[in-house]
Amino acid sequence: MSGLENIKNENVDLEKIPIEEVFQQLKCTSEGLTTQEGEDRIQLFGPNKLEEKKESKILKFLGFMWNPLSWVMEAAAIMAIALANGDGRPPDWQDFVGIILFLFSVLNLAVIFFFETFLELNLFCLLCFCFSSQVLRDGKWSEQEAAILVPGDIVSIKLGDIIPADARLLEGDPLKVDQSALTGESLPVTKHPGQEVYSGSTCKQGEIEAVVIATGVRTFFGKAAHLVDSTNQVGHFQKVLSSIGTFCICSIATGMVIEIIVMYGIQKRKYRDGIDNLLVLLIGGIPIAMPTVLSVTMAIGSHRLSQQGAITKRMTAIEELAGMDVLCSDKTGTLTLNKLSVDKDLVEVFCRGVEKGQVLLFAAMASRIENQDAIDAAMVNMLGDPREARAGIKEVHFLPFNPVDKRTALTYIDSDGNWHRVSKGAPEQILDLASARPALRQKALATINNYAERGLRSLAVARQLVPEKTKESSGGPWEFVGLLPLFDPPRHDSAETIRRALNLGVNVKMITGDQLAIGKETGRRLGMGTNMYPSAALLGTDRDSNMASVPIEELIEKADGFAGVFPEHKYEIVKKLQEMKHIVGMTGDGVNDAPALKKADIGIAVADATDAARGASDIVLTEPGLSVIISAVLTSRAIFQRMKNYTIYAVSITIRIVVSRHPIYLSLVYHVFSFFGFMLIALMEH
Repeated sequence: MSGLENIKNENVDLEKIPIEEVFQQLKCTSEGLTTQEGEDRIQLFGPNKLEEKKESKILKFLGFMWNPLSWVMEAAAIMAIALANGDGRPPDWQDFVGIILFLFSVLNLAVIFFFETFLELNLFCLLCFCFSSQVLRDGKWSEQEAAILVPGDIVSIKLGDIIPADARLLEGDPLKVDQSALTGESLPVTKHPGQEVYSGSTCKQGEIEAVVIATGVRTFFGKAAHLVDSTNQVGHFQKVLSSIGTFCICSIATGMVIEIIVMYGIQKRKYRDGIDNLLVLLIGGIPIAMPTVLSVTMAIGSHRLSQQGAITKRMTAIEELAGMDVLCSDKTGTLTLNKLSVDKDLVEVFCRGVEKGQVLLFAAMASRIENQDAIDAAMVNMLGDPREARAGIKEVHFLPFNPVDKRTALTYIDSDGNWHRVSKGAPEQILDLASARPALRQKALATINNYAERGLRSLAVARQLVPEKTKESSGGPWEFVGLLPLFDPPRHDSAETIRRALNLGVNVKMITGDQLAIGKETGRRLGMGTNMYPSAALLGTDRDSNMASVPIEELIEKADGFAGVFPEHKYEIVKKLQEMKHIVGMTGDGVNDAPALKKADIGIAVADATDAARGASDIVLTEPGLSVIISAVLTSRAIFQRMKNYTIYAVSITIRIVVSRHPIYLSLVYHVFSFFGFMLIALMEH
């Protein structure tokens, strides 16, 4: 097992070595593992799932007592019940006060614990992640839970499958894989035999076998989740309450030391009388109702936000959301629809007598929506009615996309009985197919370059007559019809959301795994600026020479966004902004967003987000788009203002009681005072 220990410790890079060496390192063959080998390896590598951290409910409940305000309240309760029962006198009103203080403490803890547990249950209802895969064990294919997979297993991947573990593809046709939830790329990528596919991505086209090289926490998915687990943020609200509690402790402790000196050292009072006086000071110096009032206010606010489509996982997220001044947003699936579309205004026609709408129709005719291909679906969906793609024609033969031809084609018969063929695909392939003249080719390439500069992908369309009227015939000469620009369109409400965010003093930055040109074009369409940088040049060792003289912090603060980012880049960008004292929000939907969502002061998982993103976030949106964020910000600011007003009132009353109505003053001037009456005044003013 020594060789497998190296695999477990990740001492061997199984992603880059030849596939033959992969089998040698994993001590397996293309015939798969035996059941016994699988059981032995699962003991070594562990199950193919992320570790679920179970938190004790009792410890969580008691954890809410570990803060300065609770310490003062608990100290007062102990003094009232235990220390006040001396000098041969029976229990009196002090015990009643101690019990009341204890109940206040428990009530506050119960409110926070109940609502946060309730919110967690709401979130749990949204999460469901369980799937199986075809595995070759003991020379037989069978459907097994993905959790039993280990490095060395042979799995089958086909259309629609979620890839169960990081794997290297074996011999076969290339796959088209959608890994947007992992890397942020808006289009499916083509994976050839020998290349790696990542756990959690989805197969969009093709069928092939693969050898598992990493499972569980060692996958690309798992490493992103590890970044999430290693992040532990303390909210600003907890820091404020801790500061208030520390202030109360210091002021009360100072007063008690002075009072002990005066009462026992100067006035020579009895033990029980001194304890009574100290108890009054301790009670008067505590903003006793503040934790409960703030907790109930946040609980009501959380409920109100959930009605607006924003489920808060922790109630204190309301304060962070109210104070947020930078919002870092993922592009794919967050600002955009994660669905390909065509910009009709930019369609270029190269054939006389053909309109832009006809170019779209020809492209839709050369598509099949049942293939689950993103481009085919985009072409058909651009029509008013998808049935128009086959209206008035009879389909004879459809040529699906393949990596060699890089195009699709449809042979059909029109209503007059004439045979035609239309094709769409990579521009270079279609230009060669149409034997384009140099002038036409140069014009087409200029258009393609113009699209590329704006972050748009190109799709070419051609047509031909088939006079032989057979599907096998080569047909007449192909005619180059036009070029279509493909892009991932922004959500209908994204531009308005960004404008409203800026009006509220929230600076929005785009953080995407897509290309820089695509990011800039999306930023231009949304009106959020095009001052964007490639993250590798910004945060990597190969920083651009033009940027080298400018501090990274300044570049990050002034940038409108970053492109080509990986999870660690997003995490680092959020971290740098926090170091510059910004309260940072992060929106996202994919696994690649999870570490940054956890690190941010307020992580927001959008609707249809992955389980990893929901688990790492503070707020989960149940409505599509970002417009609900603006409503949540406005609601949070209103709630926080109420909390702020009450906190100022409670602290000012505490100061007045400790300073202006100090028991020492009363004891020195009047010598006789009803401690019970003073205590009632202190409690009532709270």
